[in-house]
Amino acid sequence: MALCTSSSPTSFHLKPFTISPPISSISLPNSFKPTTRFPSLTLHQLSLSHSPWKLSISARAAAAPPLTETVKDPLPADLVVAETQEPNCRIRLSVEVPPIVCDDCYKRVINEFMKKAKVPGFRPRKKVPESILVSYIGKDNVRKAAVEAILKRTLPHAMSSIESRALKDSIRITSTFAEMEKTYSSSNTLRYDITVDVAPEVKWVPEDGYKNLKVVVELDNEIEAKTAAERELKRRYKALSIMRIVTNRGLQIGDVTVLDISATTVEQDGAEAKNVPAAESKGFQFDTEDGDRVVPGFLDAIIGIQGGETKSFPLVFPDTWKQEDLRGLPCQFTVECKELFYRELPEMNDAIADKLFPGCTTIDQVKESLLERCIELEQTAKDQATDNAILDQLRQMVQVEIPQTLFEEQGRQLYGAKLLQIQANMKLNEEQIATLSSPKAVREYLENQRENIENIIKQNLAVGDIFKRENLQVSTDEIVKEVESSVAEFKKHKQDYDEESIQEQVQEVLEGAKVLEWLREQADIKYVTE
Repeated sequence: MALCTSSSPTSFHLKPFTISPPISSISLPNSFKPTTRFPSLTLHQLSLSHSPWKLSISARAAAAPPLTETVKDPLPADLVVAETQEPNCRIRLSVEVPPIVCDDCYKRVINEFMKKAKVPGFRPRKKVPESILVSYIGKDNVRKAAVEAILKRTLPHAMSSIESRALKDSIRITSTFAEMEKTYSSSNTLRYDITVDVAPEVKWVPEDGYKNLKVVVELDNEIEAKTAAERELKRRYKALSIMRIVTNRGLQIGDVTVLDISATTVEQDGAEAKNVPAAESKGFQFDTEDGDRVVPGFLDAIIGIQGGETKSFPLVFPDTWKQEDLRGLPCQFTVECKELFYRELPEMNDAIADKLFPGCTTIDQVKESLLERCIELEQTAKDQATDNAILDQLRQMVQVEIPQTLFEEQGRQLYGAKLLQIQANMKLNEEQIATLSSPKAVREYLENQRENIENIIKQNLAVGDIFKRENLQVSTDEIVKEVESSVAEFKKHKQDYDEESIQEQVQEVLEGAKVLEWLREQADIKYVTE
């Protein structure tokens, strides 16, 4: 309900989650598919504190592994390849395979069939007349096999001019197999089109503007670590209490109550009062020590209420209320007290120290440990706010076309994280999971969140460009340490992993952290409290 407001840090607890990418109109032979990123690795499993990289794609615009990792099979003639630049870093290659190459591929197909086909009346590996072999296998099957062989053999050559820039999982043959088969059948040539996304070029405005950043970091109303530690101690102490039902008095500060709350607008100028669903709740458990989290005046209005009693009173939502549509809204609240409890607390002494903070033997140790943790969290939050402010400035300084491949990859990571959050907060059945992970749901998310996704990609590309421009380095020892830590986490949770992929993502995270560290040292940073 909107009666209560709180601000807690957003965190993503990612688990393996894969949303399948669009299927190509033609399945490429496995030997020519760009290496797929390891889908199970999620960056929260790395022991790094720079969360801007926890949901990021590569800080570098990593190109697909060169298709030449498999040695190109020489061709008897050159291909004719026309290259057309399309929007969003996409290149279209129109490929024409000359008859001499098609004939050579056809002969290889026939030879392979000759070796493997068991034609009645001929001993194994015995030369079979081509006409009989084709009749036995079927002309259509031979033609299809020839087209596939031509594709497999010529695709690496067709990609030669752009293979070093091609992004992973972005290669698509857009010509249909039927079209290619028809051309080959009628003219003994093969024509096909390929689209490939290539690494985008980052343009800085102004040039080298990232070197002289002036950053203003807005911090929330600061709560000193000492105060935060005291609050945390109080929270943990209350958690040790036993709840007892109040039977002979009304609500007091320190009690906990369960309320049914309804709210209507206040009649003004003859306007009819209406329900305010956002301010209503059934079975609302309210701790009177959290009075600063509810509408001002609410706690004072219900003090003294007894179990089974109902009270009605007017209140106005403040202009600073978190939910915008309630700001300044006068409401008439009706509150029924369903249950009323008081806390029975143990004595605050060293006997409960270990329950308050495992490993501590005295209350003084508990206080010291909580203070250390709060100081660390305070600094982490400040560093995070600084990184976010820097990344926001970088995003505004770069001009870059975003390839669809990168957009979809980043969007799927974010959507996967969102689904996992939903699953963590509520139990979903198989039908709900299927609906939420359907292609339609994914597409809608990508479109609705386009601006946010593109901003994240711009930040990542900007950071990757700075890493290259400034010749920054990540030590081998750092990478090895983080890889070992991540592998240990996978083993601990009995998850499958690919160490090579882990190393790749570890390096990307470390590079991002290195850039942010370098930028903080170069920037003029000013902190202001909201």
